[in-house]
Amino acid sequence: MKTVPSSEPANDVASRQPIVQAINVPHIQPPVDASPPLLANANPLHQIRTLVQVCVGDAEVSVGELLKARDGEVLKLNRRVDEAVDLLIEGQIIARGQLVALDGHFAVRITELPRPLSLATS
Repeated sequence: MKTVPSSEPANDVASRQPIVQAINVPHIQPPVDASPPLLANANPLHQIRTLVQVCVGDAEVSVGELLKARDGEVLKLNRRVDEAVDLLIEGQIIARGQLVALDGHFAVRITELPRPLSLATS
């Protein structure tokens, strides 16, 4: 309630009732021919580049064993040749796959997706 200063005595102003009026608020309609958003079919996150690492296994050795290592020594890993390798982003496994060769380079054929690779919006 808004109080308006008046030259009337205080007891007269206090005895008045506030005036309440209904007002009409126009309803706003969305534009009929609204254009689609610029990125309706392209998620901008799809353009971000990241480094994917492939882990073929690991071995636990002492620093002394590493210091004694010579050219040609073989370090046996904990993973068998027929086991899947891990694909990691920021240390988190995002997929597993089979190590293969492609045009003279190592490559990975994806065989498992442990986690859904999506950006669900909820």
